[in-house]
Amino acid sequence: MFIFPRRRTAGNLRRIGLPEEHCMPPRTRTLSAAAVAAVLALGTSLLAATVPPAGAAQPQSAAVTDHCQGRCADILPPGENGNATLVEILGNKAFGTHPAHSDDQLDRYNGLVAGHTNLTDQKLTDFFNDASFGVAADQVESVISPREDVTITRDKKSGVPHIKGTTRYGTEFGAGFAAGQDRLWLMDLFRHIGRGQLTSFAGGALANQGLEQQFWPQAPYTEADLEAQVERIRTTEGARGEQAMADAQAYTDGINAYREKAKKGRYFPGEYVLTGKIDAVTNVGEIQPFKLTDLISIASVVGGQFGGGGGGEVQAALSLLAAQQRYGVEEGTRVWESFRQRNDPEAVLTVHDGTSFPYAGKPDTARGTALPDPGTVTAEPLVYDRTGAAGTNRKDPVEAPARLAPAQGMYDDGVVPEGTLPGSGDGAAKRGMSNALLVSGEHTASGNPIAVMGPQTGYFAPQLMMLQELQGPGISARGVSFAGVGMYVQMGRGQDYAWSATSAAQDITDTYAVELCEPDGSAPTKNSTHYRAHGACTAMEKLERTNSWKPTVADSTAEGSYRMQVWRTDYGIVTHRATVGGTPVAYTSLRTTYRHEADSIIGFQLFNDPAYVIDAASFQQAAARIDYAFNWFYADSRTAAFYNSGMNPVRAAGVDPALPVKAEKAYEWQGFDPAANTADYTPFAAHPHSSGQDYYISWNNRQAKDYATAAFGFGAVHRGDLLDDRVAALVADGGVTRASLTRAMAEAAVTDLRGEQLLPELLKVIRSRPVTDPELNAVVQQLDSWRAAGAQRKETGEGSHRYTHADAVRIMDAWWPELIEAEFRPGLGDGLYSAFTASLATDESPAASHGPSGAHSGSAFQYGWWGFADKDLRQVLGQRVEGPLARTYCGDGDLGACRDALLTTLKKAAAVPAAAVYPGDDSCGAGDQWCTDAIVHRPLGGIGHRTIHWQNRPTYQQVVEFTSHR
Repeated sequence: MFIFPRRRTAGNLRRIGLPEEHCMPPRTRTLSAAAVAAVLALGTSLLAATVPPAGAAQPQSAAVTDHCQGRCADILPPGENGNATLVEILGNKAFGTHPAHSDDQLDRYNGLVAGHTNLTDQKLTDFFNDASFGVAADQVESVISPREDVTITRDKKSGVPHIKGTTRYGTEFGAGFAAGQDRLWLMDLFRHIGRGQLTSFAGGALANQGLEQQFWPQAPYTEADLEAQVERIRTTEGARGEQAMADAQAYTDGINAYREKAKKGRYFPGEYVLTGKIDAVTNVGEIQPFKLTDLISIASVVGGQFGGGGGGEVQAALSLLAAQQRYGVEEGTRVWESFRQRNDPEAVLTVHDGTSFPYAGKPDTARGTALPDPGTVTAEPLVYDRTGAAGTNRKDPVEAPARLAPAQGMYDDGVVPEGTLPGSGDGAAKRGMSNALLVSGEHTASGNPIAVMGPQTGYFAPQLMMLQELQGPGISARGVSFAGVGMYVQMGRGQDYAWSATSAAQDITDTYAVELCEPDGSAPTKNSTHYRAHGACTAMEKLERTNSWKPTVADSTAEGSYRMQVWRTDYGIVTHRATVGGTPVAYTSLRTTYRHEADSIIGFQLFNDPAYVIDAASFQQAAARIDYAFNWFYADSRTAAFYNSGMNPVRAAGVDPALPVKAEKAYEWQGFDPAANTADYTPFAAHPHSSGQDYYISWNNRQAKDYATAAFGFGAVHRGDLLDDRVAALVADGGVTRASLTRAMAEAAVTDLRGEQLLPELLKVIRSRPVTDPELNAVVQQLDSWRAAGAQRKETGEGSHRYTHADAVRIMDAWWPELIEAEFRPGLGDGLYSAFTASLATDESPAASHGPSGAHSGSAFQYGWWGFADKDLRQVLGQRVEGPLARTYCGDGDLGACRDALLTTLKKAAAVPAAAVYPGDDSCGAGDQWCTDAIVHRPLGGIGHRTIHWQNRPTYQQVVEFTSHR
């Protein structure tokens, strides 16, 4: 529970002027005498509702066998508790205090940066939670029973809810109740983001406007659309579907039960007061009830961002046209394909035994491709009828009571700063930052498989996910779930197995060119709102969302409103307009998971069912029920395994999935039914999968041979190489342990990909002749020393906030963008270079705030021109290159000219001061290299957290080794 330090007592906060009810703890109530005394000191109105009745039985150990035997661990910073009352928010703003369990996993997570070098199996729990089932009797912090058929036990160390039900309904009700305790405000935010109503709910800040404009057009559902998804699962998925919707309803009931208690007891999240939803003094106001359709809305945000794949074909077409304009059609196409690298033979693979899984490759002869006429592409407008502050960041602060002053304007930059949520912001790209390292038992010290794995969903306060343990009829698991869709554990561990996922991003989204028409037979224009569907001139469906807002204490953005509008066709949502061969068309985006965001609930249900998942093969069958594009990893005491999930459409013969295609029957997905958005999908066996391979790595790299990528950037150098090289070396030595595999992950997490993989080639070119300039030679030596030391971005000592080899890191950060432009722009020309960089950013170092991940996000080196540079430099050096670029660019292929270009840009970069390389932002001063890289947990609510060391690492992570099997 939350107790202020002695000099920061509840009395301090009452002096701010708040009613005493707002000084009460929001969540867990310990049973210790000290805690009871603290509650009484703050007020007793909540005590009877939360402390178990006198004589109530203490929690018993779970009636399951835990086959991990203390060898399962996990972590999810900053902490489990993501709710804060108004008084706690003001305390955080005024005094820096934190509610209990809101930040107690932060130091352990951060500590691995310094602690991994001397890590042993025995020290793992210094940096991870013990992820054993149940709570030891001496570790119980609190127990509540929101219903007679369920108990929620929280442990002292992390406050994770261990939910144990005697009935299925009670178990799921408890999961919803615990979700309300830990993430009520966050769930409310995300149901409004999914519905495109964020500004009306949380304020009109410019970032909020941008966020709902990014997400709503991807799933612009009506209430009827959402209800149809619920009904489809209930009526077409058999007993599993009926059970899933019953579970979801129980979960929703649990959320609402907590919502009502929190409102009545005045311990609801304080953000409801600060955004004007509830009056702090009178308690007048409402937290709107949650509905099943809210869960679908949340799922559409989560699944669409982390489990999507493909799309972007219009931009790809523009870069192809630019290549053809530069070099001619035949040579330009060859150049474009060499940069597209959809099946690069040098790419790191998860299934590395040579097994082929052909999918989405380049056809020998493409049919139906619909390239736009040059210069005709325009993006489809989204926003109309702006009033007031719409489209601006104009402020009009309210006159807030003095007691609320510490929180005044806390959302002025939006509830989610622009670009920090995956898939949002300018230049947004599908980001899959998760990773996995698994080693089969024949190479481990124990003879059992070992896994270090987890999803990277960004750093937020609170996290988008929450930890929980679920034990009830047909459910037995511990792990994480996205808040608001946590009726099942989505990644975690069962009784004798563990599983996790990384974003796969194979191509499940296509772009169609629908021919426009006018119903009266007149000539269409690019603005026409009818299109030809199987010969008939058909009206597009207009979907709209009107939002308005007024300034509040939290968000002082001036009053305003606007209307969002999209056009929906049988082939998806209109994104662009153009002409193709002189004929007006609309380009539409159609993904297989559209209208099916919630269908994957069946797969997650199976993951949690110990009667279903009994081995690797049954797990893979369960994973096949997940419609999103994910890579799934599994480990028990006998087998490590992998399966790639997703609704992969069976395309018509000859269709090139990398480019727009004509919206005609001959080029549709096979078996396509536009009414339900269903089609024929590739079968289980066609998806990359494997069991018992010597090891597996994944860092959102390619899955297998001939399984084509859905985007640029999957070539000879990928951040997956940072894992693959290290794990392969461990396997070669044998005797892998949990600690050694964790060390491999942690070392890769602080390594600069450019320094490890590209700098050797850059130095080889530079040193092809002696460097005669003494100052420049000293710079070259600095870079070489950094490379030899491991090319890490790591402190000189824990807490120093200064990197070892700081100058070399600064030089590389300044040099890379310059050298890439000097290497490629002269040969490609301005137009093609710009077109390619629009498809793939050149750099995503931790300091590259302009990259797809934004600043302070942890994830780095997913997107960049490392693979292009690697091939090009090896071509210049005359080395063997498989799948070479169509041309050699550095120095036009001349080694001396290439060397001159590199040295010129290096000299320029070395002279750039730190303040220019790291210009500073709201979190860091100019020139602060360590801080520029560092991870900032972006506050989604009123509580903030301290900055931590950069790590390119999953947000939630497990380290598991099972010793036995059922």
